[in-house]
Amino acid sequence: MTAPPLVTGLRGFSSIPPFPNDVPCAPLLKLSFKKLLDGDSEESARLFAASKQLGFFYLDLRDSLASDSILKDVDKLFTIGEQLFDLEVEEKQKYDFSGEKSYFGYKGYGQAIIDKEGTLDRNEFYNVSKDDILALSAPLPAPAILAHNRALFASYIHSAHAILALLLTHLNTHLHLPPSTLPSLHRLAAPSGDQVRLLKAPPQDPSTAQPALGAHTDFGSLTLLFNRVGGLQVLPPPAAPDQKPEWLFVRPLPGCAIVNLGDAMSMFTGGLLRSNVHRVVPAPGEQATVPKYSVVYFLRPEDEVLLRRLGGGDVIPAAGEGEVEEAVPSREWVLRRAMGRRVGGNVEEGWTGTEGVGRGE
Repeated sequence: MTAPPLVTGLRGFSSIPPFPNDVPCAPLLKLSFKKLLDGDSEESARLFAASKQLGFFYLDLRDSLASDSILKDVDKLFTIGEQLFDLEVEEKQKYDFSGEKSYFGYKGYGQAIIDKEGTLDRNEFYNVSKDDILALSAPLPAPAILAHNRALFASYIHSAHAILALLLTHLNTHLHLPPSTLPSLHRLAAPSGDQVRLLKAPPQDPSTAQPALGAHTDFGSLTLLFNRVGGLQVLPPPAAPDQKPEWLFVRPLPGCAIVNLGDAMSMFTGGLLRSNVHRVVPAPGEQATVPKYSVVYFLRPEDEVLLRRLGGGDVIPAAGEGEVEEAVPSREWVLRRAMGRRVGGNVEEGWTGTEGVGRGE
């Protein structure tokens, strides 16, 4: 029996202008999900190196039947995102739960702060709770377009979580931690701040264009990002002490997710693994003329996990003499960081990550 063709992830890329070839792009490693799934030691070593050096990498999902379903789900979620953000503003605002101290639901255009000067963002997004979709918490009200597609969100959540759990397993091995230490802090069926995010950043007037999302680090463990239009930039560490860091674009690639490590992984490893500063700016070239949609999965430690250096291995550096680490519960950390970015929130708390903000600027 002939196996069905693998999904290429090309759908959606053909309908938008191409990403230009004349802009500086970050040298992200491209890792094969299939090789990692098969336990390839060289690919595993490349994952560990990328996690220490830049904290960003591509994950090629085109070469495995095991990842075929997530690419199909992502195509459907892009369509749902377009339909969701086409709703009237008044309808979407019904699902803004920030007044209830919740970071789930809708966040409107200009309703978050992108820097310490109080500049407002230029995007809108909707956060869908993993716990809600998997019936680990009470369901939140949602627009019909989302409520009618809970099965699709559940499928995407299961796939995304499984992919990221595999990465955690490989990192666990390289860190010489007891078996399953990292995966056991991120169980699918345990309450956590995991979420799916659908995002839209509309085109901007070139004369007044500014970042849609300012320089920041992610505050969870791992982020799985799918996008088709450029705009994401990273600030790699300089090659030499006397060099100034330079913002570099991350080119979207068909069939590949962009993965980055968040603050939790840096805190678990005493800074050995890198949570790198990044931002979102208007796309380069002709892509600046079209809306930018993204589909994201944020993997975060379980609510009651304390964010502190892990013991039990000989790779994670020990704390320095007199160094005191704040052992904050994951739920508190995520809530503090997420709500601090909203208008009226505590900006200092919202923008203080393991890499700081505006490093080198």
